Amino acid sequence: MRIALVSEHASPLAAVGEVDAGGQNVHVAALATRLGALGHDVVVATRRTSPCAPSTVSMAPGVEVMHVDAGPAAPIAKDQLPPFIPEFAQALRRAWAFRPPDVIHAHFWMSGWAARSAAPPRTPVLQTFHALGTVKRRYQAEADTSPAERSQVERELARSVDRVLATCSDEVRELLAMGADHRRIRVVPCGVDLARFHPDGPVAPRVPGRARVLAVGRLVPRKGFATLIRALPVLEHVELVVAGGPEHGALDADPEARRLRALARRLGVTERLVLRGQVTRREMPALLRSADLVAATPWYEPFGIVPLEAMACGVPVVASAVGGLLDSVEDSVTGLLVPPRDVEALAGAVATLLSRPWLRARMGSKGRARVERHYGWGRVAAATVECYRELAGTLAPAVGR
Repeated sequence: MRIALVSEHASPLAAVGEVDAGGQNVHVAALATRLGALGHDVVVATRRTSPCAPSTVSMAPGVEVMHVDAGPAAPIAKDQLPPFIPEFAQALRRAWAFRPPDVIHAHFWMSGWAARSAAPPRTPVLQTFHALGTVKRRYQAEADTSPAERSQVERELARSVDRVLATCSDEVRELLAMGADHRRIRVVPCGVDLARFHPDGPVAPRVPGRARVLAVGRLVPRKGFATLIRALPVLEHVELVVAGGPEHGALDADPEARRLRALARRLGVTERLVLRGQVTRREMPALLRSADLVAATPWYEPFGIVPLEAMACGVPVVASAVGGLLDSVEDSVTGLLVPPRDVEALAGAVATLLSRPWLRARMGSKGRARVERHYGWGRVAAATVECYRELAGTLAPAVGR
């Protein structure tokens, strides 16, 4: 099957932790790689952000990344991209006229906007939103920098594409409220690389005599790292390691890093806060295995890959009871769920797990079993291909693949 994946701002080649580079990049890269391994011919279209980037890059067997010219060949914040989406769509239209795909799978709302406009006649379009503007506006209010047209475009896509692949049950509820037809919605979660993330293997160094709580994500307020810092004063002998953001040497210039450090100073916990900066995918399993527990405490979370990776490494999770975390973290079984932005509840959950090694071990074991059952990329890719085949018919792999 010839599969076009469209991910306008989230290149599968980007380093995770950079601005606008996070779970979507990981998802698209892993999905494309697994689809290629299954024998499909996959082209991922993403916007060119460097004049030096080649037109196409071979990413994995059967997988190419196509750099699309749309706007300046330079990094642009995703919320500033709408003026360039028509140009992006026109480039897709030309590429697909020359090499039409069997199915088109768009990731994020602007990708769907371009894909619907550029799709050849009778070519099915599937949409994975990864995040919804209505939810972002609800939680961030005036701090939300989303383009004005986002919610309307998302509503139109939810009602018009051939399939919406929601990543969790909470998203399904949001889509139905937007007027989407339940018959055209399928739940296909994000996945985790079980071969890379597992309990056995190297462990990152630790400070002797301290418990380690690890949090991972982009340095933005909604990730809830400040809530964790506010919990530190009552968590003695605990260090909080935050991985994500720019490279370590650039943290001093990062506004959110400065805000978090200032908060730690006011609370007297500076020496127990470690901002690691950007961590490579290769380093991440060892860092996860070094933690006593992983904390995922966002205000809201469309899905959340880090808790799955922690569970795959046999590490228990304390997570906000929001969005996709309600599906992935089984409360009191693979971790503990707490209300978002509730410092007291968060501190209590962390203290409970740190004081009970036997409970952490049991939750870690059950977490690994849960991701093996539901979230391995083999299962996720197979479920995605099933959705493709529902629309495109049962096709043999492309010739030569």
